[in-house]
Amino acid sequence: MYLVHTPLLFKKIYHFGPVWQKKTDSKSVYITFDDGPVPEVTPEILEILDQFSVKATFFCVGENIERNPELFKQIRDKGHATGNHTNNHLNGWKTDSKKYFENIRKCDHFHSGNLFRPPYGRIKPSQILKLKKTHQIIMWTVLSGDFDMKTSPKKCLENAIKFTKPGSIVVFHDSIKAKEKVLFALPAYIENLIEKGFEFKTL
Repeated sequence: MYLVHTPLLFKKIYHFGPVWQKKTDSKSVYITFDDGPVPEVTPEILEILDQFSVKATFFCVGENIERNPELFKQIRDKGHATGNHTNNHLNGWKTDSKKYFENIRKCDHFHSGNLFRPPYGRIKPSQILKLKKTHQIIMWTVLSGDFDMKTSPKKCLENAIKFTKPGSIVVFHDSIKAKEKVLFALPAYIENLIEKGFEFKTL
């Protein structure tokens, strides 16, 4: 189970470290992608972003970077931001904290910044308290649901459009299981927001 739009109560519970949305006086939105890079999807996402001259933030899994170094380089060369998504897509709730931090440090090797997003959004409060000393923990405002096999491409697009507001951090995935939905939703989502006067920024 997951929530498309993060409720205010949940943000208040986890208010002591993670960033859920950005404060802004302009109509800015922050598109993010989790789980890549993978050759089956990421290049097509990059083409869509190029088509609209949009920059995004990619939270990459270290083992996928190791498998696809040229693709990761392409993300960076095109001016997109990248962040740490652990080296092996670990669930913080189910992982010993020492192992969790070691895994994050291993993925840090590939990144020049300090952005971090916990896979599944699952991270223990004790892990947040330690990690926020060295990293900016990025959560989200809107979860498109493109990873959900029960969600249609059209519903994925509707989810993203309905809940996007100025300052929203929006999650898509450059993963194989999300391919059909993200490639359908992303260009239509960008077009819709451009028509509404939004601008796209990286984290």
